[in-house]
Amino acid sequence: MKRKGYMTHRPNRPVKKEITGSIQDIVREITRDRDIKNEQYREQSLKMHGLICARCGREFDHTDRHLLTVHHKDGNHNNNPPDGSNWENLCTYCHDDVHGRNFFAAEEEENKQ
Repeated sequence: MKRKGYMTHRPNRPVKKEITGSIQDIVREITRDRDIKNEQYREQSLKMHGLICARCGREFDHTDRHLLTVHHKDGNHNNNPPDGSNWENLCTYCHDDVHGRNFFAAEEEENKQ
């Protein structure tokens, strides 16, 4: 009996592009692609979780919604499940605080050793 081989399916595999142009053009294109992806999941998160900071509870409206950011709970910015389970909306102040605590906690841990 002949066995069939199995192929792994990778739906999120990046498409290889031909590299042309200057370094500045390449960086500009990569940055633009990243910004588009970030805006897409940000809008999804705002719709799912509402215009409210998950940490301090401050409510936002259309005039100050730019102050809300999406925090990835597991720290992986590429982990963007469609159900939004890795996201929480945080105001810029709380988001800075969360990441600042991680930085200082790691620094304190190094000083203890």
